[in-house]
Amino acid sequence: MDNEKIGALILSLRKEKGLTQKQLAERLNISDKTVSKWERGQGLPDISLMPKISKVFGVDIEKILEGEIKNGEFIVGNMKKTKYYVCPYCGNIITSIKDISVSCCGRRLESLVPREAGKSEMLDILKGDSGYYLTSDHPMTKDDYISFIAIVTEDRHHLIKAYPEWNLQYHISCFEKGIVMWYSDSKGLLYQKI
Repeated sequence: MDNEKIGALILSLRKEKGLTQKQLAERLNISDKTVSKWERGQGLPDISLMPKISKVFGVDIEKILEGEIKNGEFIVGNMKKTKYYVCPYCGNIITSIKDISVSCCGRRLESLVPREAGKSEMLDILKGDSGYYLTSDHPMTKDDYISFIAIVTEDRHHLIKAYPEWNLQYHISCFEKGIVMWYSDSKGLLYQKI
């Protein structure tokens, strides 16, 4: 660990929050001299203080220990680059247009890696006059069900939450060509082109 990088980050985060050294010290129940020592790179916070520091600044502990926070680049609108994260414990679905640090139920989530659906895994997609009709014979049991379907084009992302023991039948209004993505615990994140 680099004391100077961590100290510089703590200084930067403190100023970003509009806190004085004394105010930060009061929140952490330490002396302002200790904060000054960290910011000058002449010491590091005790590991027992890291959760409090993380909470005060709203920054992951890992990022504080790395001594830098990289701001993401602006990504120009290609929704097909959407990243999907699914919590295996509560079923939360999180999306982003770039890699982010995500945690749910106390655990870090990795973005899912999509794979093209095989013939036997594909959703049935019929084009009608007013859009597309999506159905599947996937068993929608509590132990194995499709938890979401996403219709993705260059500039749109339409996510539909699905539930166990419900029939998988959806009508989607017309949209240009794109891909359909869906997720189940047993098969992972799949896609097919439309």
